[in-house]
Amino acid sequence: MNDRQRNVIVGIDIGTTKICTIVGEYSWVGKHTIPRLKIIGVGNVPSFGLKKGMIVNIEKTILSIKNSIREAKRATRFEINEAYISVAGNHIGSFNNRAEVTLKGGAIHSRDVERVLEVAKTITIPEDRRILHIMPQDFIVDGIGGIREPIGMSGSKIEANVHVVTGNISALQNLSKCVEDAGITVKNIILQPLASSVAILNEEEKKLGVAILDIGGGTSDFAVWKKGSLICSQSIPIGGNHFTNDLAVALNTAHGEAEKIKINYGSVIADRAHKDSHISVFGISGGPLREIPQSFVVKVIGCRAEELFQVITKIIEEKKLRKDMVAGLVLTGGGARVKGLATLAEFILGIPVKIGGPLHLREAEGLIQHPEFSTAIGLLMVAFRQEMDERNKMEKGHMDLVNKINQSLKNIFKEIF
Repeated sequence: MNDRQRNVIVGIDIGTTKICTIVGEYSWVGKHTIPRLKIIGVGNVPSFGLKKGMIVNIEKTILSIKNSIREAKRATRFEINEAYISVAGNHIGSFNNRAEVTLKGGAIHSRDVERVLEVAKTITIPEDRRILHIMPQDFIVDGIGGIREPIGMSGSKIEANVHVVTGNISALQNLSKCVEDAGITVKNIILQPLASSVAILNEEEKKLGVAILDIGGGTSDFAVWKKGSLICSQSIPIGGNHFTNDLAVALNTAHGEAEKIKINYGSVIADRAHKDSHISVFGISGGPLREIPQSFVVKVIGCRAEELFQVITKIIEEKKLRKDMVAGLVLTGGGARVKGLATLAEFILGIPVKIGGPLHLREAEGLIQHPEFSTAIGLLMVAFRQEMDERNKMEKGHMDLVNKINQSLKNIFKEIF
């Protein structure tokens, strides 16, 4: 049985340290009810072939994607043919823009809104870039702004403020090629912090104004929401791997050993217990064990964390975002699990900070409720919404066609009789 017959959707979160294929199935309980989405399979494997969110080895990336899909198939026992995929990395860029169209007067229809958003897509961008998302922030009708839903209003001109996300064409093509060479058709490419936001933020936070920082392996993705709309998104070239690499160099140990130390003993805030305790560290290539003060580990990781939050502070100040972050900052992603990170961020940024994991799909296994699965869960939720929008458009198009046929038949009968 294929995924279309079972109302199944698939998301593949392609990161620097892991690739997670997540399979969801949606269904209706009775007539005229809201469809429910549940997770039926997860394939989570190490990622090889990416660096800072960019593909540097096609063959290794394809193999990692295949391994993730194979693991998800074991849980679902059906073929996976198409998927929504995530994207991040330093090649991603974004900016805000405004577009306008003149109306004939009367009530504003959905086609008028679609038209002004199409105009927003006609902006000039460098030849090596492609638009990923055009996200409406608000609309202005005859000079009256702050309108969230203009359909049904009257006016002679409609304007739209939008957030535009772009990516490097070559990077996007390489990403799509790897997925397609793994035997999967790419349905859509979704920005990682957009997906994470859907998973970890509630509507009240997005209305008040809130930021997220998704700390991945190769990069960290920063995004700010205000009045329910995305107003800023930016990739930062610092991620969890940088914490690990710093430890590997400072401790003169292998990357794998440094990663274990980070997970088991890592923290960014020193306390008395750290000063008194020591940890055993293997040297490179199986060298002898050495005793290292845990406070040294804390110092190394803390320096990199401070650098990350200083970059965030600079972005906030340069783009004048502080007033838009009433609900503070939510940290997510695998890197967010380092002890003391939220406390340090709150101290440096001077705003409320918390760790956030997926809020929705509670029937999922406990494993994927952790922050490192925020993008994967959010990706599935974004895919679900887009699937529902497609279905609604198809049903509306079918009803419009039926109505036109009925009207034509009525006119024919009128002429005959």
